[in-house]
Amino acid sequence: MQGHLAGGVALAHEDSWAGTGSSGAAGRVEREEREHLTLSRLATRAHGAGDRAHPEEPDPWRTCFERDRDRILHASAFRRLAGKTQVFVFPDDHQRTRMTHALEVAQVARSVAGPIGLNVTLAEAIAVGHDCGHGPGGHASEDAFTPYLDGGYDHAVWGADETLVPLNLCVETLDGIRNHSWSRPAPSTPEGEVVSWADRIAYVCHDFEDAVAAGIVSAEMLPAIVSSRCGSTRSRQLGTFVRAMIDATIETGRIGMTAPIAEALSEFRRFNYENIYLRPASKAQAEAVITMLRALVEHYADRPHLLADERVDVPRDLSAGSPEALRAAVSWVSGMTDRYACRQAMALLRWDREQLPIGIDV
Repeated sequence: MQGHLAGGVALAHEDSWAGTGSSGAAGRVEREEREHLTLSRLATRAHGAGDRAHPEEPDPWRTCFERDRDRILHASAFRRLAGKTQVFVFPDDHQRTRMTHALEVAQVARSVAGPIGLNVTLAEAIAVGHDCGHGPGGHASEDAFTPYLDGGYDHAVWGADETLVPLNLCVETLDGIRNHSWSRPAPSTPEGEVVSWADRIAYVCHDFEDAVAAGIVSAEMLPAIVSSRCGSTRSRQLGTFVRAMIDATIETGRIGMTAPIAEALSEFRRFNYENIYLRPASKAQAEAVITMLRALVEHYADRPHLLADERVDVPRDLSAGSPEALRAAVSWVSGMTDRYACRQAMALLRWDREQLPIGIDV
């Protein structure tokens, strides 16, 4: 269907009535001016095209951080997160993937950033991009790739400085992605700080919910400090943590969480580590992932012509086994989805299905 013409405009529905009530529209400059007046004093303002490695012309309608968010959402690196492990390798239909995790982090970040007067769009852009540097198989991929790179492999740094470089994102967005992990330096913006908390809140709550659904743990196993202060359902837990962040910011002006709830979140995370992430089955799965990914990296590094055949940005004169070939191999393998990595292990390494990490269905 071509739509329904009315006054020279095509409408989606024959009985469509929707409109704005006026013929005007707010361009980017006007919206930036409104933003400047409404955001809190230390919130990050959008200006023109933003501070990017390669200067660009500003968009007439979208702010620089809206462009960043949109670029990430349309990027292949973000789409591949749908096929990458959150907790369970090659998850079942209702278990989280890296993509659904990123979207839940964005929801939590927006819920906090809006009420305290921060730039919601910047927080969302950082959130949707924060895990684009993750390899297949979850955090085990970091252990797999670390021996091949000076300084090791950190998904946060890799995402900002390697994976997302072609998008030419604003420095504030990249900084929030690079420093979202608590082991990293603090982000340079309050929006980045919000995402650091939102990431932890989201994964603690949804990883527990997935583990309950899988029969690994039960709600009754939660420590009393968690269930009494935060509840035993994801909805109550998320609401409690979000409100505790807003309350803390209102009381102190700092991005954080009220102490009693932060203590419960810490205990919740410890419980997950002991009963989900570090349980024997998870550790065995991680070891299988590490073995597979290292074998793939070394296979490609010793045969750099394979990388040149599959990647247009890899030179054909790489020396087998060289640091440059190893880095290119890490870059290629880290971008793989769980399923593709396993298929390559079977195709290139001649692995049997039984050698693959448990939970993979190729």
